[in-house]
Amino acid sequence: MIAGFLQGPLVRIIPVGLVLLALQRTVLVDHQIDGVIIQLMTAASAAAGVAGGSERGAVVGFVFGAMFDLAEGTPLGSTATAMTLAGVVGGLLALIAADPQWWLSAIFTGLGTAAGVAAVPAVRLFVGEEDPFQQQLAVVVPVTAVAGVVLSPLLVPLGRWMLRMKRPEWKQPAADASL
Repeated sequence: MIAGFLQGPLVRIIPVGLVLLALQRTVLVDHQIDGVIIQLMTAASAAAGVAGGSERGAVVGFVFGAMFDLAEGTPLGSTATAMTLAGVVGGLLALIAADPQWWLSAIFTGLGTAAGVAAVPAVRLFVGEEDPFQQQLAVVVPVTAVAGVVLSPLLVPLGRWMLRMKRPEWKQPAADASL
């Protein structure tokens, strides 16, 4: 049982999540872009979905979101649901290409990040918060999506490492010598 846990992805997901949470709550709060805090953990969830598929992206998103909810004091599961959605969207978009090029991975990460950030107010409305929709949501979603695109060359390999995934190796089929 312990060996199964130690060989699973949670051993890598949790420490990486703690580092990303620390970066998001300290450095990125001080360095905002147009008054928007970059959602590093949501982008990392979407990148994990791009790297490992929608199911693994959902796991990473849920773990990261639960960590964020516990640190921020928001209702447990409200951000976790949105980050899970980011991982699922990133993973489903990555199904378009078997092994997406770096620029496709960047676009998929940005779209997954945008879906996760846009879902936060809707989820918080269901939780019962009063007026969860921000006036600047039209600015927040594009800025975080562009940040997800820019950070994806770092976050997709990190997601692959967290999930213990290897990059697929495509081999050319052998030529038929009998022809």
